[in-house]
Amino acid sequence: MGNTFEEYDVIVVGAGHAGCEAALAAARMGAKTAIFSMNLDSIANMPCNPSIGGTAKGHLVREIDALGGEMGRCADKTLIQSRTLNTTKGPAVFSLRAQMDRRSYQREMKHTLELQGNLHLRQEEITELLTEGRKIIGVTTHIGITYPCKIVILTTGTFLQGRIIIGDVSYSSGPDGLFPSNKLSDSLKSLGIELLRFKTGTPARINRKSVDFSKMTEQPGDNPIVPFSFEHETIDREQVSCYLTYTTEKTHNIIRENLHRSPLYSGTIEGIGPRYCPSVEDKVVRFADKERHQVFIEPMGLDTEEVYLQGFSTSMPVDVQHEMIRSLPGLENAQVMRNAYAIEYDCINPLVLKPSLEFKEFDGLFSAGQINGSSGYEEAAAQGLIAGINSVLKIKGKNPLILDRSQAYIGVLIDDLVTKGTKEPYRMMTSRAEYRLHLRQDNADSRLTPKGYELGLINENRYQSFLEKQRIIDQEIQRLKQKNIPPSDAVNSFLDKHGSTQIKSGVKLSELLKRPELTYEALKEIDNERQGLPDAVTEQVSISIKYEGYIAKQMQQIEQFKKMEKKLIPEDIDYNDISGLRIEAKQKLSAQRPVSLGQASRISGVSPADISVLVIYLNARGKRSNKDDG
Repeated sequence: MGNTFEEYDVIVVGAGHAGCEAALAAARMGAKTAIFSMNLDSIANMPCNPSIGGTAKGHLVREIDALGGEMGRCADKTLIQSRTLNTTKGPAVFSLRAQMDRRSYQREMKHTLELQGNLHLRQEEITELLTEGRKIIGVTTHIGITYPCKIVILTTGTFLQGRIIIGDVSYSSGPDGLFPSNKLSDSLKSLGIELLRFKTGTPARINRKSVDFSKMTEQPGDNPIVPFSFEHETIDREQVSCYLTYTTEKTHNIIRENLHRSPLYSGTIEGIGPRYCPSVEDKVVRFADKERHQVFIEPMGLDTEEVYLQGFSTSMPVDVQHEMIRSLPGLENAQVMRNAYAIEYDCINPLVLKPSLEFKEFDGLFSAGQINGSSGYEEAAAQGLIAGINSVLKIKGKNPLILDRSQAYIGVLIDDLVTKGTKEPYRMMTSRAEYRLHLRQDNADSRLTPKGYELGLINENRYQSFLEKQRIIDQEIQRLKQKNIPPSDAVNSFLDKHGSTQIKSGVKLSELLKRPELTYEALKEIDNERQGLPDAVTEQVSISIKYEGYIAKQMQQIEQFKKMEKKLIPEDIDYNDISGLRIEAKQKLSAQRPVSLGQASRISGVSPADISVLVIYLNARGKRSNKDDG
């Protein structure tokens, strides 16, 4: 068993974005926690694009922050450009995205971990999980040291049996030139844990000095900057521009002429890649009718000349890569600093996890991040936070925190993984959420901050600030609903100016705000009682009123959804005993062991008819149980 060293409540294996959130949450909730990394200088590394947020991903970051996680705060401190995406669409899909100073983000997050009480950082490779029966009792490192513990959280990212692929060359490596983790995969297999093989990739980095930006379209940041964290009202910072260029017919011809050298098409790559973030050669093949594809030139930081080619992921041989890059307008003389590559890695089938992110078959073993088959820093951080929270709740003998699909994008993410599984690296998108008008990024605090406070992850000052904000929002909504605007020349002139119908009788301000052509800001002209309120307040007020009818309808849908989620399925149920269930349903339900009727209904292969049979069976079982008790 090796030399036994210090004992911990919680051990986190891996210090990427999932690991950081898991470790911080566990430590902040009072557990003696250790986080292990093969290289402490790689904590919170961004081996792909150094950005945080994006469509639906910005929602996740806001939710992480609302619960008391760290990603949003760290992003606010280290961003170099910020934009809100989808502003021409409805508020349900508004999504923050910010470019980070890569090294600053790492340093900030590492220092946060170092300062955190109850948390030890250790530079060692975990090679083996130790069990007693089906219970986790500790870990062993590559130098033969054993650390006993109550809980292990796996957050290994893309390091398990990592293999870098560039053209016909492949070699054992983690991302970004770091060492892979090869022995831990063997330990997982020896425990009978099924491993899948996934693939992701990252574009080349080039020297900014070699770029001709005059041939590109500048993409400046938004002003004012909208923070990720609800703790920050404003961010005043000079921003760095990104730039947009496009692939050309020459680019596409180079790719087509060299497809036989692409690992994607030669069979060299065995792992399954992300469908929603394909390589550029895949784009050219799949969308053959498209004349060009976007390529964003994005900075890696303030103290480096490296820039990132977003949208230009490839695993082509180096010579082909260089030729492809130099076919892009503005990059004719590009100096490549880091070659693009694909990486294959081991991950688990997330169907083996409970909604708490604990393994069904192993007591005290949790898993979060890319090892669960997801992609993205934000998806990883969200899972890490939940795994960290639930590890401590388990130690304390309390029920786990399970966010359902109506409460948070985090709930959608985890439910999708543990209920439906994934056949490719999972990426969060707004289209995956059924109740996205309710699950907006602006109201993440109203949805989740009370839970964060209850868990001890939101301090008293922040909670009182939150309550005050909610009071002001409610007060302003009521004022707008009660404030009557009588017809007058000034009012009708204002309405004419904004292309809105004149009024002939008094009308509530809230009714005027519901008109698509009128904004809360514009109504200031005829609202003589208007008080100066923070942007975050006015945004929620405006959305709540403008979409009041739609939101009310969605809340009714959520109410129906909750009824199914509350109908729990006993753990000891034997699906083979239920007559009327189809064989496929019996197999799927027996394998996945859903916790509720709602979860059962989302399992692939379980039909509405099967759910009806299950309802009848559970009702009859409940009556028998009540009769026996009586």
